[in-house]
Amino acid sequence: MATKKAVVETTETKEKKVSKPKTATAFKAAKPAKVVEPSVNDAPVAEKPAKKAKKAFPSSTTPRLLSRYRKDIVPTLFKQLNLASVMQVPALDKIVVNVGVGDATGNAKLLEESVRELTDITGQKPVVTKAKKSIATFKLREGQAIGAKVTLRGRKMYEFLDKLIAVSLPRVRDFRGISRNAFDGRGNYTLGIKEQLIFPEINFDRVNKVRGMDIVIVTTAQNDDHAFALLQAFGMPFKQ
Repeated sequence: MATKKAVVETTETKEKKVSKPKTATAFKAAKPAKVVEPSVNDAPVAEKPAKKAKKAFPSSTTPRLLSRYRKDIVPTLFKQLNLASVMQVPALDKIVVNVGVGDATGNAKLLEESVRELTDITGQKPVVTKAKKSIATFKLREGQAIGAKVTLRGRKMYEFLDKLIAVSLPRVRDFRGISRNAFDGRGNYTLGIKEQLIFPEINFDRVNKVRGMDIVIVTTAQNDDHAFALLQAFGMPFKQ
């Protein structure tokens, strides 16, 4: 019996030990993990944008005639005309291209075609010109569209003049040069073109009617002799 009692007490003791509540120290809260703030040196380095490759041929190149004017024509005319200052050397101011479309009063599509052709030739959108007064003989009313014109300055002016001298005028049939008598006495020159077909931008198959145009070259020259010397230096093919 003694042995049995001892066994029972031992079992109860084990149960008491197992069921004994844990002390408060056993449930101590775990310390929060130490938060390490990222330093400035650890921040990701932003990648530098790749440099753009330089173009071998910039799009904004100086027109050929403008470079020629600055390098060659200015010093040549300064000596040739015996001027007191380089600022007195004549220069191009603007070029006005005008097309008359009188038959557009009966057909508005003819004016649209002329506007399209003038845009192709000059590279600039033209302005529609209108009648300033009514003329009953020509069935013309005041304010009615009768033509189109373009005023060229700067880069487009030099490019158009270069094309006119080097490409368009040589394409005129039986061309022998332009007249010297078309100056207006104030240094401006007016050139009449009979056909728009001399310009390379015009497609012959799309032309419904052959039209002429007036090209007015406005310069800063004080007289016709200085204007003639300027245009001749640019290469205008005057009659000998």
